[in-house]
Amino acid sequence: MDAHIEFADVSTPIGTFRVVYEADKIRVVDLLERGHTQKGVPDGAERRKPPFAKGSPPSQLAEYFRGTRSTFEVDVDPSTGSEFDRAVWRQLCQVPAGETVTYGELARRSGHKGAARAVGGAMHRNPIPIVIPCHRVVGDSGDLTGFGLGLWRKRWLLDKEGSWPLKSRSAEGPRPTGQRTLDRPRRG
Repeated sequence: MDAHIEFADVSTPIGTFRVVYEADKIRVVDLLERGHTQKGVPDGAERRKPPFAKGSPPSQLAEYFRGTRSTFEVDVDPSTGSEFDRAVWRQLCQVPAGETVTYGELARRSGHKGAARAVGGAMHRNPIPIVIPCHRVVGDSGDLTGFGLGLWRKRWLLDKEGSWPLKSRSAEGPRPTGQRTLDRPRRG
């Protein structure tokens, strides 16, 4: 057991998230809600309660939800994931708040052109949602798809970051004027 692992529960408008971290390295962000599988806290981890230390991972997550932070200044250190997953997650962390990327484009950027479905699997295995922003990945046609925390949360996060409604898409890509559409996602 690592002696410096800590965890904290951060209340947000979309639920309470448990952050497991060591100094500035985040290992897990878990939604604490019935019906969601919990990854657990390592034995001996120390609980931290608010107010959180300035700059600490739980403090940064709280700032993100208050709207005073759009980027995280932490190291992500998931204890799970294949080399493929980690390559995809590294590329995903380059997508800034207010922007989205398709599964196919993320596959291409991570050096695995044509592996859009495998990217979807990597998003499903992401142990650090929000910080590794899997909510910014959308379907090829701009549909909101596949978010383990619930599509309503994905839409809420994109709206909070200013990328919902999604920018209009055409054969040429997003319009340079940033035209937005009010279309709702298809329900399946």
